[in-house]
Amino acid sequence: MIEKKQIIKKEERAVLVGVIQKDQTEDQVNEYLDELAFLAETAGAQTVKMFKQKLQHPDSRTFVGKGKLEEIKQYVALKDVDMVIFDDELTGSQILNIEKEVGVRVIDRSDLILDIFASRARTAQAKVQVELAQYQYILPRLKGMWKHLERQGAGIGSRGPGETEIETDRRIVKDKIALLRKRLQEIDKQAFTQRKDRGEFIRVALVGYTNVGKSTIMNLISKSEVFAENKLFATLDTTTRKVVFENTPFLLSDTVGFIRKLPHHLVESFKSTLDEVREADVLLHVVDISHAQYEDQIGVVNKTLQELKAFEKPIITIFNKMDLYQQRNFDEWLSDEVKQDILLELKERWNLATNNNCVFISAIEKLNIEELRKVILDKVRDMYQIRYPYKTVYYT
Repeated sequence: MIEKKQIIKKEERAVLVGVIQKDQTEDQVNEYLDELAFLAETAGAQTVKMFKQKLQHPDSRTFVGKGKLEEIKQYVALKDVDMVIFDDELTGSQILNIEKEVGVRVIDRSDLILDIFASRARTAQAKVQVELAQYQYILPRLKGMWKHLERQGAGIGSRGPGETEIETDRRIVKDKIALLRKRLQEIDKQAFTQRKDRGEFIRVALVGYTNVGKSTIMNLISKSEVFAENKLFATLDTTTRKVVFENTPFLLSDTVGFIRKLPHHLVESFKSTLDEVREADVLLHVVDISHAQYEDQIGVVNKTLQELKAFEKPIITIFNKMDLYQQRNFDEWLSDEVKQDILLELKERWNLATNNNCVFISAIEKLNIEELRKVILDKVRDMYQIRYPYKTVYYT
């Protein structure tokens, strides 16, 4: 039976590889690699160098060109590197071919994200979801990934397997996927029953790119202690709390963060967790406005919401980390008047873009939290009126 273990151990040294394809700019790929470095750090690896190559199309055998692969190989040998991480998804044969050349482990972005999810899964539901996604990732790569699986603790012998062994293992994986899907369906039924038992409360869900501060905001609004840290995917399991503002109750849920190039199998496996988003009455889209690419991150989240058929729901955009935004964008020589003009222009722009459904805060500094509470309260009361138009009292 194939076992899935963490593919990164603490303090491993890694090099990152990105390809600038025809529809991308170098700045975009630099941003992707910076994010990949943060993913690697979250998993426990230290990034020592980034490699980039401009290609019309990735090489079918080794993804990068022969010269770039040789450059990576020499650096790996010289600097005692433990692994090579590609920002794009690789096939099983590509992984095997690259490993033969560079002599160390090779993983792709999807494998790295799955590894992080596996290390952070706490509940039975999250563990089954991650395990299912891992097996779905492995299945199409079996033929080219025997050595890759062996190093993950698959218990496969050192001799190269023939077609019979590959087909046997493929059956094992398919059976495991079927079993995990069945278990997940049972867990999903229980979760659905729990959601139905929440009564007539309006439901509000926090959504956003990973590491934008959703859990910190959850703690502020609900006065609870939801785990939060400055790492990607700190939250995997949906946490729901009952919140009461001015005698108006509602349910607030914190959900898993989105990210670009999120593995398809992971989205599929986490369907039940994402049902909190689908079934919410109001979405709070949290944005890290201090991030250089925050507008791209907004686009990634909006696209994911569209895929979940949740984009048409009422959305309040929460621009978080305004303290960091000012630190990173205001030089010392700027006058207070100029700073205020910049902030006013920023707010006017996004008020127009969101139809005045946005608020600017700092969750860490507790800046503008009262305005956030008022915006949420007004929206929740509006939703009670829409849902129960014949009631004279919508909240107690």
